[in-house]
Amino acid sequence: MSTPASLRVFEWKLLVYRRVWRSNIVTSFLQPMLYLLAMGLGVGSLINKNPASSQTLGNLPYVAFVAPGLLATTAMMVASIESMWPVIDALMWGRQYEAMSATPIEATDIVASHAMWILFRSGIAAITVAAAMALFPDVRSWGLIAAVPAAMLSGLAFGMPLAAWSVTRTREMSFPVIQRFIITPLFLFGGAFFPLSQLPLVIRWFGYTTPLWHGVELCRAWATGSSLGALAALAHIAYLLLWAAVGMFLMRRLAQRRLFA
Repeated sequence: MSTPASLRVFEWKLLVYRRVWRSNIVTSFLQPMLYLLAMGLGVGSLINKNPASSQTLGNLPYVAFVAPGLLATTAMMVASIESMWPVIDALMWGRQYEAMSATPIEATDIVASHAMWILFRSGIAAITVAAAMALFPDVRSWGLIAAVPAAMLSGLAFGMPLAAWSVTRTREMSFPVIQRFIITPLFLFGGAFFPLSQLPLVIRWFGYTTPLWHGVELCRAWATGSSLGALAALAHIAYLLLWAAVGMFLMRRLAQRRLFA
């Protein structure tokens, strides 16, 4: 892998991002803040009154249960957006990737730079969510420092397979469908707002196979200090890495075929 070339592509993405970074950071901070106020404190105050809820939520107040899930879901949503329209833009509309293919830059460099970009964007989003969480005593802990990389890994696990899909597209018609029927349902039913054990068996096991649930479990365990276990944590990390690695492999092959054939 040509690291300097990958970094040059990453720097190009960063220069584009600098034009809108202020509004993105403000939005990334305000959105989780509103969710925490509405769901964590508003709805949570009603849920916490139910004696059975404590056992269902692992002896956590509802805001402490929901907040870490927002780390993973925010990273997922940011990574998914960055891996669809911007990729097809670089392929079809702006043709930046086509211009890069005429230079010594290789498909591996484009894939590596996109992976770095997903980690960067997911990291910025996760840090702003963690900053919002730090304002709430029930979720303010040093474990947030470990939860942020877990959220970044969740974003990478979603971003790279979606980027591989985007490389095969000539039109963006499938992207709203993915957002509406995959990303949004996962946001609601991926374990961030309530345990998957509350869902029907078929939906529950589908949720277990997605990267989001694994990211939510990691973020929740590390942000709240809940018992997870070393083997379980390694299993979650390995599963997320597998999704990311498969996505990178597919994106490289498809980009090589489309841009460098």
